Amino acid sequence: MEFRYSNKVKQMKPSIIRELLKQMSDPQLISFAGGNPAADSFPADTIRKFSDELLATDPVGMLQYSVTEGYGPLRKAARDYANRQWPVVSDADDLIITSGSQQIIEFMTKLLCNEGDVIAVEEPAFLGAYNSMRSFGARLAGVPLEADGVNLEALEQVFRDQQPKFFYCIPNFQNPTGYTTSLAKRKAIYELAVRYGVPVLEDDPYGALRISGEAVPPIKHFDTTGAVVYAGSFSKVLCPGMRLAFCAGAPELIGKMVVAKQGSDVHTNVWAQRVCERILTQTDLDAHLARLQDIYRDKANYMMAEMDEKLAGRLTYIKPEGGMFIWATLPEIVDTDAFVKKCLEHKLAVVPGSAFYTTDADCPSVRLNFSTPSKEQIKQGVEIMDKVLRELGA
Repeated sequence: MEFRYSNKVKQMKPSIIRELLKQMSDPQLISFAGGNPAADSFPADTIRKFSDELLATDPVGMLQYSVTEGYGPLRKAARDYANRQWPVVSDADDLIITSGSQQIIEFMTKLLCNEGDVIAVEEPAFLGAYNSMRSFGARLAGVPLEADGVNLEALEQVFRDQQPKFFYCIPNFQNPTGYTTSLAKRKAIYELAVRYGVPVLEDDPYGALRISGEAVPPIKHFDTTGAVVYAGSFSKVLCPGMRLAFCAGAPELIGKMVVAKQGSDVHTNVWAQRVCERILTQTDLDAHLARLQDIYRDKANYMMAEMDEKLAGRLTYIKPEGGMFIWATLPEIVDTDAFVKKCLEHKLAVVPGSAFYTTDADCPSVRLNFSTPSKEQIKQGVEIMDKVLRELGA
């Protein structure tokens, strides 16, 4: 049977990260390539406890169909979670529970974009967002990312000249760079969004994983006009297997998302929603988040110390204040693709920076993940990078 694929399929590209992870069946391969949370951070015992309790006391409620917008008590708990440091989700906002943040990106694109419409994105940015947007025929306008957030002049030019349907950003510990958008730039992004009538999709999956520095309010905190749509996730703070996220924004938009979700997956996993609500409301969440931060701080500092000792003067990076990634820049004399290939030959997987751009532009950087590997694997992986750089003349 010959399948006649749509034009949209031609714009879809396989994730280089997923392709690299296919090789993880090799037990000797060390991966700095993925974006998985630390396995020892999962609250498995707590999940088991609440799951058993709920299945014993309300099996029908756990196993039956439910409402599309999400389990009511979880929607309230998610609102409280988002507002734990600053007012983020206001009384004027509505909220929907989704099957991961990826579904929020999908719905925003599906609801706002016709084929050929423009979406403004940070560049480099989350590869999964690019693929989701392109699957609906959207064109991407990359805005250069600096260490303190997007270049504001470039952002304004894109807003003014290309009139994008929305702007997608990850202000906290961005994927892939680990950069954090400054307070001043967050306010400026909101002001530009209001001035040019461009909604902002603020994706915040890593915000709770701060390991140093001062916390900064989300862009949504400053929103008085409904211009900002806030995406929060429980994948990084609880576990990704539950596939739970929430989206807060103007009631009209959230209402459209509910309709879109009815035609997509009907509703998010009820079991996961019920268990998550119990964790948020009946455990010491602050203690859990503090433990996560300790785990990530320890691993990040260890990777940076190893790189400082073995790669100083050859590989540079900006210290992340949280999240899961370090954006490392190679010496000019080293070809990035050759570096990635040789690392793989030596049983180390890293992701070339070019994978996170809207075009096929060259990039001298690689993304390094510190959350997944053990300390021993981090040590061995940095030693491999040192060996590869020497082989490539650096």
